[in-house]
Amino acid sequence: MLTGAINGQNGLAPDEAERERGLKALRQENFEVIVRYAMRHARPGARRLLDVGSAHGWFLEIARKQFQVLGIEPDEAVGKRAAARGLPVRTGYFPDALADGERFDIIVFNDVIEHIPDIHSALASCHERLDEGGILILNIPSSRGFFYRLSKLLARVGWRAPFERLWQKDLPSPHVHYFNPGNLRQLVAGQGFELADATELPALRAQGLLERMRCTGDMGPVMLYAQYLAILCLIPVLRMFPSDIIVGVFRKKAAD
Repeated sequence: MLTGAINGQNGLAPDEAERERGLKALRQENFEVIVRYAMRHARPGARRLLDVGSAHGWFLEIARKQFQVLGIEPDEAVGKRAAARGLPVRTGYFPDALADGERFDIIVFNDVIEHIPDIHSALASCHERLDEGGILILNIPSSRGFFYRLSKLLARVGWRAPFERLWQKDLPSPHVHYFNPGNLRQLVAGQGFELADATELPALRAQGLLERMRCTGDMGPVMLYAQYLAILCLIPVLRMFPSDIIVGVFRKKAAD
């Protein structure tokens, strides 16, 4: 089982500046879409939104135009930088960083819940912390995606590096789960939610790709640029295949 080391010294330490340059534009575009889904499905008058694992605060910056937002970030250095920009971020873990009785209309996990070992407890806490009719939005990597399936095939023939990279092996917060739309819906339904909507989001764009690939510093230049050029060639045809990012919008069921 993969284990995390947030705020520790184990494993690879990604270059956060490179990672930000590689991810920011794509994440901001996707976050705009997620905020629109939140506005579409939140009950009338919904204002309080919690972003679990708020990282650099990019989602908070977009969502606060429409909602009263709060972020929770376990990485102390990243959380402090976001808070220093005036964003409402608490350093800590969900739900421990919340006060007793704090409740929300919307809870969002952007590329976060797949890192949480005890996912059942996390979902139960979401159910507890949402008001009646509240919504849970999960933005996660998909095991049906093109790159996941390709990397799994390559692993079967002996090249495991791409598959291990998708699982973020040796990084401070590796993936410990992967889902597809079917098993995600089944899992969340077991915690008192029903599916309200679902979509896919683009997982890659050419801008920032190189920075995203080299942020961990675990590849030599020849391998790095070979993979970079190969992925660039694949980007134009990715729309023909399932995306590596799925989003599920789940509504808390009314109490019996």
